Amino acid sequence: MGATLIVGMLCVHLLCFGAMFLLISTRLHGRKMGMEVFAIGNFLLGCAYVLQLAGGAPGWNAMSVVNHTLTLCAPAVYAVGAMRFFGRAAPLWRPLLTLAVAYTAAQVVAQWTLGTAARYAMLAGASALLFAAMTATVIQGARSFAKDLRVEMVLFAALIGGIFALNAMKFVFILQNGLEALDMDSRFQTVFYLYMSFLATVLAPSIIWLVLRRLTDELRATAAHDPLTRLLNRRGLLDGLQAHLRSRKAGPAHLLIVDIDHFKRINDTHGHQVGDTVLCHVADLLRDTARQGDLTCRLGGEEFVVICLDTDAEGALRLASRARTAIENSDVAAATAPGSPIRCTVTIGISADFAAPQELDRALQEADAALYRGKHAGRNRVEASDAAAQAGSAMESALHAARAAH
Repeated sequence: MGATLIVGMLCVHLLCFGAMFLLISTRLHGRKMGMEVFAIGNFLLGCAYVLQLAGGAPGWNAMSVVNHTLTLCAPAVYAVGAMRFFGRAAPLWRPLLTLAVAYTAAQVVAQWTLGTAARYAMLAGASALLFAAMTATVIQGARSFAKDLRVEMVLFAALIGGIFALNAMKFVFILQNGLEALDMDSRFQTVFYLYMSFLATVLAPSIIWLVLRRLTDELRATAAHDPLTRLLNRRGLLDGLQAHLRSRKAGPAHLLIVDIDHFKRINDTHGHQVGDTVLCHVADLLRDTARQGDLTCRLGGEEFVVICLDTDAEGALRLASRARTAIENSDVAAATAPGSPIRCTVTIGISADFAAPQELDRALQEADAALYRGKHAGRNRVEASDAAAQAGSAMESALHAARAAH
């Protein structure tokens, strides 16, 4: 009676959370993160338990066959939902129908050749194998595609591993004791369904938590990035700079302002769509030429900022020269004028070094002043601020002195 009551409560729990998953999926326009698939999984498993309660004692009948098929299909559906949550395109209905037909046929063969106990043992064994594969996949995911959710993935692996262990034990018990192992009044069945009820109670809110966390992370990333170029915006730049400079090992940084030469002329001649393509082209080249860890930002309009972290004035100058040369020598993809490709150039101003977030405005002013000197000097050039030039001259003099001493 105890296990039967637990199964009844588990049915209600699964169906209610299935409805909740479905409602959440309707509010996630476009990317649903697998919530509609999780809802289907809950409905399948909830219906399987309803059929188990309605079918009475273990035996061979149509209700039992459908129950077993739904029970095995449900975790497969959850696996598809997990794949969609992590952005992997995974088909659902055709593989699900194939599995359902194949397992139904396997039940008929097992029943006719080995008997009812063998059919129930087959369900426990197949479920154990499926959950073992899911556990291994979750553990692998914590090391690769879900590193940002490592704690949650370890928790899921432990919970799914528990289902694997219980199904493996049920498989052994059925082989040893036959259908007696499925007595709903037995201690094992009570423990089994208590664990399933606990699992349903924990996993459903955990899935909702993961969806909320992913949405929050995406909103935070969207708020910190320019929608056109996907570079950082000013807010993202400041957050990244603060995170870097909080480190005790953080060295000085230099700021580069990059301005596309004659960008208004490009817009007026070729149209704003080509202008947007040029902006994305320059953004991609800046991203490619910056070092790993450097911060690349679209400041607004045709102006970009690169913050070179942990480098000296000479290193910042080399990076600026490399970026200017790459932009000058590359054609703008998918933006061609009649008879000739479109190219653009940039002028770059470099600030002196700084080591605190509150010095960012000062660095911007220095780099901006250097940028305008470069514009007045003919464009398509790199210009260091007065402070950066003085620092570079002092460094060069020190190097010459050191060489002379040797």
